[in-house]
Amino acid sequence: MKLVDFMLARADTRMYLWFVFLMTVCESIFLFVPPEVFMTPPIVANKKRAVPTVVAAALGSIVGGAIAYMIGLWLFDSVGVWLIENFASVAQFQMAQDLFIKHGVFIILMTAVTPVPYKLMAICAGFMGFPALLFLGLSAVFRTGRFAIVGYLLWRFQERANSLVKKYFWQLTAGAILVAGIGILFVLVM
Repeated sequence: MKLVDFMLARADTRMYLWFVFLMTVCESIFLFVPPEVFMTPPIVANKKRAVPTVVAAALGSIVGGAIAYMIGLWLFDSVGVWLIENFASVAQFQMAQDLFIKHGVFIILMTAVTPVPYKLMAICAGFMGFPALLFLGLSAVFRTGRFAIVGYLLWRFQERANSLVKKYFWQLTAGAILVAGIGILFVLVM
């Protein structure tokens, strides 16, 4: 519980917003921990941090999505393959590519609002030459919407969320990672 208390104490600082931004950038490129894990502490610690936290997560997601898109567009043969081999699989990427050909915009929307790995679709969108502005625009609108909903719920139920986070931090974190894993399985089954 000391880690939870430490995080909640630090979450009320400006530096923690940079942490949310940076971790959301990383999540959009290679990290498999949902951004909500990083967004929760500052909002639970201080309701006034809800809007800045949502903005930090949204901006981080846009920057990370743009980087992942550029990796797919320009560096697929080197960095893109390395990321796929180390953080996913070639089979998952091939499946993402096939889904992208069939369902393009729907796939972007699905990965923006669900725990399905956004990073695979961002790399795939760049690799396939999907229109960059359309990709980033859809990602920005729907990822920001997702973060805004989470931020609002944490803001609205801050007192209850504070006690739940303190009591069940590790279970909630494991649950978020499990949901991301289920999202990956969902994509595999499609």
